[in-house]
Amino acid sequence: MAFLIGGANTLRDTGYEITNSLRFGVDTDLKRLPSATGQSIKGTLSVWVKFATADTEMAIIGGFDNSGANDNDGYFVFKRLADGNLQFEGGDNVYLETTALFRDVSAWYHIVLAIDSGNATADQKQRIYVNGAEITAFDTRNNLTNLQDLPMNTTAGNDDALLIGCDEDTGGKGLFFNGYMSEFYWIDQNQYAASDFGEYNDDGIWIPKEFEGSFGVNGVFLQFKETGTDADASGMGADTGGSTLHFTATNLAATDVTTDTPTNNFMTGNPLAKKNGYFDNVTYSEGNLKLTSPSIDSNYTALGTFATKNMPFYYEIKLTDVNENNDTRVGVVNAETSGGSTIAEILYRGDGSVSSTGETTLTSQGNLSDGTILSVACDPDTNVKFYLNGSLTSTIAINSSYQDLEYTFFYRIVNAGNSEVNFGNPSYAISSGNSDANGYGNFEYAVPSGYYALCTKNLAEYG
Repeated sequence: MAFLIGGANTLRDTGYEITNSLRFGVDTDLKRLPSATGQSIKGTLSVWVKFATADTEMAIIGGFDNSGANDNDGYFVFKRLADGNLQFEGGDNVYLETTALFRDVSAWYHIVLAIDSGNATADQKQRIYVNGAEITAFDTRNNLTNLQDLPMNTTAGNDDALLIGCDEDTGGKGLFFNGYMSEFYWIDQNQYAASDFGEYNDDGIWIPKEFEGSFGVNGVFLQFKETGTDADASGMGADTGGSTLHFTATNLAATDVTTDTPTNNFMTGNPLAKKNGYFDNVTYSEGNLKLTSPSIDSNYTALGTFATKNMPFYYEIKLTDVNENNDTRVGVVNAETSGGSTIAEILYRGDGSVSSTGETTLTSQGNLSDGTILSVACDPDTNVKFYLNGSLTSTIAINSSYQDLEYTFFYRIVNAGNSEVNFGNPSYAISSGNSDANGYGNFEYAVPSGYYALCTKNLAEYG
């Protein structure tokens, strides 16, 4: 089980704030065709990513020549493999495949791929950096040949494409990215190091900084601040690097633009975590915010990526397809729920009853029906409050024996159904819009005074 406890992995005092990210999923991507030929042998990718799955092959960036030539001039992809390795591939060749695995679904990674096929030093032709450190251990290494073309930097009859969030070959698009991207740079004509995009702060944590180099002919910088789908300045694929080389969005919506970023990391559902190991995980989508149980006669559960024992926290869950009985349960549970350790849980059930550590405490608080938004406010030292569509229904005291524990989100459903959880970056449209007292999160209902969204800036202050 993996949890980010308290303020761990928090980016403090960055001086450079990232405000937005873009949530990718099945059949989503950004794409543009170069209108001019740039550098065919040099380029740099810099991007922050938060993976939503640990065991899925997914492309971060791809280049493709629609002429159909699956060769070194017509195909390029940089991806995370199902085992967790990062791999740089072109045509029929794997140029780099890391030994290290990158499978954390709770943290942001800064990844840089720096290319200069004309470099006279073999091991500097292609370089990978993760969180500021250059990767030097590879399962596979085949150095680029001299003067090798980068398809996304050339026109070749105006059919070369630069793709974000997928790859493309003669069979069409595939390897769709599942998770979040932020601060996307593709730099033409220059091979830059990670230090051009980030630095270590006083705590030894790798943090972003403003890029001051040259973008070249086809270089782009995407900040994901807009919500449109067209290739213009109002689109989520807007290029803010100065050249207005905008991207067209496919199957992405305004709700996919989020404030979950490397400088303020928000909680999501955790596909790596199981409660005591005897329930199956739900199926996750929409950046681990949509929870689906695919079949009947089985128990499905979800837990969160963060846990805290100090900070009062708040979240909402929209119940879109649930059972109006006690087989649907939502609330909080202590994070140490494996290996026979104590289970402390406070749960609201579908039939309107409320239970505390397995014992029914209240009944008839209002059934959970399709369309209901249940809000949960947990003070780990005091109590848990439940709200139905914004109205307080119950307050359950936490037994003193269970007050010095880290608590996290908990969801259980029996039989088929689905719900969408909102820790501050909802996967569904919000009709009102409310943040906590620190200005974080986007919630349907007002956040109770003294409670905060589960994000690293709040955890650093209160966690």
